[in-house]
Amino acid sequence: MPPSHEHGLSPGRGDHDHLSSQSPAEVNTPESCLEGIPSTSNADDAAASQAQVRRSSSGTSARIRPNARRVSTVSRANYDVPESYINLDEAVNVSPIQNPVELPVRQFESLEDVRSRDREYFRGQRSRPAGGQEAKVEESEAGLEIKVSRLATQIYTVSYLVLFSILGTLARLGLQTLTASYPGTPVVFSSLWPNLAGSLVMGFLAEDRMLFSEDWSSLVRDDLIQGAVQQRQQGNSPVGSCESSTQPDLAAAKKAHSAMKKTIPLYIGLATGFCGSFTSFSSFMRDMFFALSNDLGPSSSPRSGGYSFMAVVAVLLVTVSLSLSGLFIGAHLAIALEPFTPSLPYLFTCKVVDRLAVVLGWGCWVGAVVLCIWPPDRSRGDREEAWRGAATFALAFAPLGCLIRFYASVRLNARIASFPLGTFAVNVLGTAILGMAWDLAHIPSGGGVIGCQVLQGIQDGFCGCLTTVSTWVVELAALRRRHAYGYGTASVSAGLALLVAIMGGLKWSEGIGELLCTH
Repeated sequence: MPPSHEHGLSPGRGDHDHLSSQSPAEVNTPESCLEGIPSTSNADDAAASQAQVRRSSSGTSARIRPNARRVSTVSRANYDVPESYINLDEAVNVSPIQNPVELPVRQFESLEDVRSRDREYFRGQRSRPAGGQEAKVEESEAGLEIKVSRLATQIYTVSYLVLFSILGTLARLGLQTLTASYPGTPVVFSSLWPNLAGSLVMGFLAEDRMLFSEDWSSLVRDDLIQGAVQQRQQGNSPVGSCESSTQPDLAAAKKAHSAMKKTIPLYIGLATGFCGSFTSFSSFMRDMFFALSNDLGPSSSPRSGGYSFMAVVAVLLVTVSLSLSGLFIGAHLAIALEPFTPSLPYLFTCKVVDRLAVVLGWGCWVGAVVLCIWPPDRSRGDREEAWRGAATFALAFAPLGCLIRFYASVRLNARIASFPLGTFAVNVLGTAILGMAWDLAHIPSGGGVIGCQVLQGIQDGFCGCLTTVSTWVVELAALRRRHAYGYGTASVSAGLALLVAIMGGLKWSEGIGELLCTH
């Protein structure tokens, strides 16, 4: 009977698919057997180690560091995160590229396979001694360990989400303006380029092993030592021999690293806040409806229903295929740029950047509200106030949509392993709200210019951040094939059906009025 796994990843793909709960100081492992593994307690040894280590037990390979890199003496940042954070599919523990070194034998893991393993990892993290209300730095033989309390972790996470939702909304609106308004554009629907770009950034973050690599080296070393402990307990090798400290299961350490990233507020802010707000599922559905109703271009000639059907299929295929392509291109970029990608210093991140995000995040949100009340282009003479309709109302509503999406994901995504219910719910809900806001903005008896700008801000800000394509394509790539097709078809069908009922009901019955504000 194998030894129990007190905390970490559950067994099933090898005896070492877990994190050790023992420190290096507790095991008398020969130093010669640790050769080639980055040590978190000795920066010079880590700088001298070269990464190209293969997993010998199963033939699966996992990369660590193609270039030698000096690591800090900080062994890890121990954020006390709620267990529900494992349900964030933006930080799903399934790499877009599961065979980065192109071995002839491949192992495929799906989203359904990893949820239970991630849950065990989080429970192991939670079983550690909790920190105080503020971040604490404690000395250990492996270096410094930063402990951040549950309350501080949640404050940092929400602050990052607020900040990056505003930045993601600005990026989406700016890219839409750049790519959809020039003469002779080959793509006439504005949602394509932001969805492609946001999915590309998401793919880079999902595959990257360097930005948070200071924890990566400690995970590999702990896994090696735990392997030696298991061999010694089973009596397979003499104590002190190199055989007793078997090759580290680097594939398991890579999986543990992916699970560990879900505990970092900065990573959650980048993946959930920025990428999720950069992309918009509701805008994608709106463009599909415009293709169906022949309103996609500035001037449309009458056409038959067959041509409208082909236009809908074209928008669907182009958006989904390019978004998935962006996800895999971003993952390929992470692999190619790994020798040049810097590592974030954990001490600086935990002690400075996290606290700065609190000030910047909430300060930017308050600033956006102030700009809505006193816009910078306040009318003087004949000048029109356009900023509120173009950006400021969207920025004011963006964090609210992002936070609702975040909490819906952590509460609902684990309900059905093969169908991410949280992402589906926010995408469908955001699409319905966008349709209602679009109707209210286009009815003949509207609410004037200010009302039109508020409704436009709800569409671009709240609905744009409530819905996401980057997480959606990550889930499509991670789910098993049958589940992925079912989930994708249900999402698109529900979103388009709602807009046909909501927006089509107004357009094909009473007609739409002219907008009183410019977009």
